[in-house]
Amino acid sequence: MLKHKWKEVMPREVAGKLKKGEPLHIIDVREAYEWRSGHIPGAKHIPLAELPERLRELSPKQENILVCMSGGRSTRACEYLSQLGYKVVNMKGGMSAWTGDVV
Repeated sequence: MLKHKWKEVMPREVAGKLKKGEPLHIIDVREAYEWRSGHIPGAKHIPLAELPERLRELSPKQENILVCMSGGRSTRACEYLSQLGYKVVNMKGGMSAWTGDVV
C-alpha cells in the first residue's frame, strides 16, 4: 500500500485545538447545501470542484486541515494539494465524526 504525503487528524483533536484557541486553517470541501447544514466555526468553504481556481486563497506555507462529510473528498483534496506543494492534513471521518460546535 502506498503511503500518502499528508498527515491525518481525528475530529476530536481538531475540536480540542479549537477549544484551546489554536489558530487553525480548516477548509471545508463539501457542497454549498452541506456547508449550510452546519460547519466548523471558523472554517473556510471551498467546494472540491472549485479548489483549482481558488488556490490563491490558500497559503502553501501554512497547514490546511481539509474536511468533508466522511473523508473521501477531503482525501482527494489532500492528494491534489499535496502534489502542488501545499501542507495538508485530512480530518478522518469528516463531519460525520465531528462532535464539536457547528454554525
